[in-house]
Amino acid sequence: MVERFDFRFVEFNPCPDFIAADIVFMSDDDKGGPKGPKYPDPDEIRKTIEGMFGKMGKEGFSFPGMAEAPFTSEEESDEVDLVDPEVDDIFQFDLLPRDIKAHLDRFVIRQDEAKKALAIAVCDHYNHVKTLRAEEENGEKIELQKQNVMVVGPTGVGKTYLVKHIAELIGVPFVKADATKFSETGYVGGDVDDLVRELVAKANGDVSLAEYGIIYIDEIDKLASSGGGGMIGRDVSGRGVQTTLLKLMEETEVPLRNPQDMRGQMMAMMDMQNGKKEKDTVNTKHILFIVSGAFSGLEKIVRKRSQAAQIGFSAEQAEPSMDGELFKQVTTQDYIDFGFEAEFIGRIPVRVVCEHLEAADLEAILKYSEGSLLRQYEREFEAYGIELKVKDSGIKRISELAEGEKTGARGLMTVGEKILRDFKYELPGTSVTELVLDEDLIDNREKHLKGYRELGQELVVEKARQEVEAFIREFKDKHGVVIKLSDDAVACLVKMASEQARSVFQVARQHFKDYQFGLKLIQKNTGQAEFILTETAVKDPDKFLSELVVQSYKDA
Repeated sequence: MVERFDFRFVEFNPCPDFIAADIVFMSDDDKGGPKGPKYPDPDEIRKTIEGMFGKMGKEGFSFPGMAEAPFTSEEESDEVDLVDPEVDDIFQFDLLPRDIKAHLDRFVIRQDEAKKALAIAVCDHYNHVKTLRAEEENGEKIELQKQNVMVVGPTGVGKTYLVKHIAELIGVPFVKADATKFSETGYVGGDVDDLVRELVAKANGDVSLAEYGIIYIDEIDKLASSGGGGMIGRDVSGRGVQTTLLKLMEETEVPLRNPQDMRGQMMAMMDMQNGKKEKDTVNTKHILFIVSGAFSGLEKIVRKRSQAAQIGFSAEQAEPSMDGELFKQVTTQDYIDFGFEAEFIGRIPVRVVCEHLEAADLEAILKYSEGSLLRQYEREFEAYGIELKVKDSGIKRISELAEGEKTGARGLMTVGEKILRDFKYELPGTSVTELVLDEDLIDNREKHLKGYRELGQELVVEKARQEVEAFIREFKDKHGVVIKLSDDAVACLVKMASEQARSVFQVARQHFKDYQFGLKLIQKNTGQAEFILTETAVKDPDKFLSELVVQSYKDA
């Protein structure tokens, strides 16, 4: 009996979310030829499809951000408990705005206004969630405006860091994405609905928990359209995405599986045939949206509007970056002039600015932030057995150089890697156990690098001599024979030890493990009390000892 699988897509399922397929199993008899169709039970279909996708590879039909729901066996209950204990924790939310700010102060330097605004918005949002649930349980219905947040600020000032640590403190799923990767639904590019599906994945498949998560979209200013009526074609990555985001930020139901994804729809079909009852959409009503961007050029729009009355050369001034004082003058119309839809900006009522970081701020980040880059560098050198000691003068100099990078806190890593790259390469594997990072080392790296190279060689030789002395003592204690090694012999042992990744002591013990027999014979022939082993003895110990023995007989 040979089984032949005939996959025929013969009808559309009434459900608009996916297309179902009738899978017909045909069997051929060796003698009687093809017989009529044999329809397997749902479990047999499920196993067949699982095997098919297993051979194709798990990523073959997956779509980025798709939350995958596992198959369940027939023995499992049809009732799936979607409520995780962590969901109840959200409804026990009791943090105060000052609690959240105190937590953020541990990781982010400055940005006090942004911390306050975010802390208040988050507390209000989850307190609203508690209130709504309590009122719904009492049969009442109230309306509360969701406080989605926009954070304006240059790169590297801590926007992402703020949101990430808020999500970790509250214990809700958190998803971050760049707005530039999305396009309008139906066009090439990411679908914003995938952000919601990714929340489900971050919640380990718990839809109920995901419905109270946080979605953070960076570079939102890149969605601003160029404006004007002369644009040709559709702006699928700007205005179109804004329109799609409108529904998510308000309230909508997002399918748990992407309608464009074949694998997800096949899995949905299996669930349906198994009679599996599971929530297949995610409601975005209680998902908090936080967006951010540098908004380069917004300050020009604000200044142009605020100085509209000024004419002549007095209006030609240097354009300052967006700071707290200038941000206070920003209006909703400024964002619309920047290229955003009025409806989109209206969905983001809370707006705050992150200040530009100066050298003193970067110095404070290195000294006091729990996420300081210095801790990372210390651990990296520690892995090689090297203690990194960073002096205050070094911290100050790094901060000054990082300010010149104009990339905020990210400039600290750029400068730090440039300073320490050669030391990370040269020092591991040597006997250097301490690296002092100060202003002089930063400004004169080549001089200090050369000094550490020489120091490393000196320490290697010194350590090798100590190991050689230990070997000499052991040899004398065990065999009663006094030996010494020339400088050339020690250098040769050091080279061999390095090549074999062994200690000098181990290499010497291995090389001269049988020398006591020949040396005692020479002592008997000549009465020689002390022997000097040269480089030749290390390179060819048998030949060296044989020649000594032969010479001892001649001398005798």
